[in-house]
Amino acid sequence: MRNPRALIMMVAAVIAGLGAVIIGARWLSQQATSSANKLVVAGSDIDLGSRLTPAMLKAVEWPTSSMPKGAFTNPTELDSRVLRVSVLSGEPVLESKLAPMGSKGGLSAVVAEGKRAMTVRVNDVVGVAGFALPGNYVDIIVNTQEEGAKGANKDQTISKIVLEHILVLAVAQEVGRDETKPKVVSAVTVEVTPDQAEKLDLARSVGTLSLMLRNQVDLKMAGTDGATKAKLLNTPPESIVTAQAEPAKPQVVKRKAVTVATAPQPASRTNCVEVIRGITSSSQCF
Repeated sequence: MRNPRALIMMVAAVIAGLGAVIIGARWLSQQATSSANKLVVAGSDIDLGSRLTPAMLKAVEWPTSSMPKGAFTNPTELDSRVLRVSVLSGEPVLESKLAPMGSKGGLSAVVAEGKRAMTVRVNDVVGVAGFALPGNYVDIIVNTQEEGAKGANKDQTISKIVLEHILVLAVAQEVGRDETKPKVVSAVTVEVTPDQAEKLDLARSVGTLSLMLRNQVDLKMAGTDGATKAKLLNTPPESIVTAQAEPAKPQVVKRKAVTVATAPQPASRTNCVEVIRGITSSSQCF
């Protein structure tokens, strides 16, 4: 080449560029390593109420700046802990998703503090055709007879919503929340307060129950008055007939004839004699 100096400059530039690339790659790698941390995630889908073991979990790299609150860095820290909610594969296992320390596995660990689990018998219609799955919220409606229906001439049947926004904990003996296919079962377990449990027990004893599936984020309460046959058929209320007051009739008081005994009148005297005594006189009749 005619200009060896230019060739040397080109070779030197290429070497410098390669060096800069290598140094930059190492620096970025070190920065990524220093800013990452371990995060414990589920190794597979895990149902609520399950007791965790290290084999069910795995640790993955996670940016330190994006570490969620309540995260764990070592799977052994979660040994024997119980899940309150279902988690999917690769989902971080957080403290908020776990039952308190010492809880045993099963449905009892899933029930929130102050709540109770209660099971009601359902069929394919009552159970919303199997779409009421664990983790869903339902309203409970009862069909019964109103008070005072016995002996009345009109139908007193009423359907009324008695409980709203009730969490379904389990269907039959399954508590998995990640299934979306409908499943017809014979019993549904719901989470209620003690007061709601009393109402639910009374409702199922006085009538028939039905479940209504609702939106999970809809917290608005309906507050209906219930549906009766008259409302269903849009029947006007019965007219009230007021009896008109008749004019008062004079009361006839029958009195018994009272016979008063009178003294017999003396017979008239026709024979009279005038008697004169001195200066006085008198008449004597006989």
